[in-house]
Amino acid sequence: MKPVLLLALRASTGALLIVWGALRAFSPERGVGLANKYYGGAVNSEAIQAAFGWGEIALGALVILGLFRIIVYPLQAVMLVGGAFAIWKHILDPLSLYLFTGEAKANILFFPSTTVAVAALILLAFKSDDRLALDRLIGRK
Repeated sequence: MKPVLLLALRASTGALLIVWGALRAFSPERGVGLANKYYGGAVNSEAIQAAFGWGEIALGALVILGLFRIIVYPLQAVMLVGGAFAIWKHILDPLSLYLFTGEAKANILFFPSTTVAVAALILLAFKSDDRLALDRLIGRK
């Protein structure tokens, strides 16, 4: 059962990367808006957002397939855990009770970012148990 659940985690976290990557690749202006609103304006260039989006799509596909896990799992963890840290106020105060003032409100839909971040860490921790990953099936570690 563990290999099937690890496959499900790979599919769901990889699909999330593909969806977010597609948003950036095909609508880089939306990526710029997100960068400005939630990430302090970091990498708020349409060209950078588009390139980042295509990279995210490729990373998500590799995660789903279970290829080059020694590289892509840590990259995925950096992105998903780092993304959760970037929206820490929304995670620590999802109901806007104490960290948000005035008109600013938490986005409760960001709270599940904790689950996604932990899922990425679980894939790292149980990499050796993922018998259904393609690199394992074709003889790579």
